[in-house]
Amino acid sequence: EDENDKEEKEEFTASEIFEYIRSINDPEHPLTLEQLNVVSVENIKINDKNRNKIMINYTPTIPHCSMATLIGLSLRVKLLRSLPERFKVKIAITPGTHQSEKEINKQLNDKERVAAALENYSLIKVVNQCI
Repeated sequence: EDENDKEEKEEFTASEIFEYIRSINDPEHPLTLEQLNVVSVENIKINDKNRNKIMINYTPTIPHCSMATLIGLSLRVKLLRSLPERFKVKIAITPGTHQSEKEINKQLNDKERVAAALENYSLIKVVNQCI
């Protein structure tokens, strides 16, 4: 029982979260999101009052990047698979870095839309190749 108690209280740092996502591959380039500066440890914020709330900003390589939603979905899936269920992760495009950031942010943080995306075989296949 002590194991469970310990696991429940285990906290993550921004660096530890970054370790999970840094090696995700870009869907269009043979490079990782870290190599392309799409994700960085500075853009991962952990809520001071509630350590289970994590905010991740990512920066698409170009303002009209057509892969921005797919990258965000890859981040979400990787963290869903890596972190304990108690974590609430908000994923958003770094403000001012994509022409459709509001729409994409809304999609990435809508549980039903994410669930529907995860049931789309061809989409999840691409996500799995990235992560």
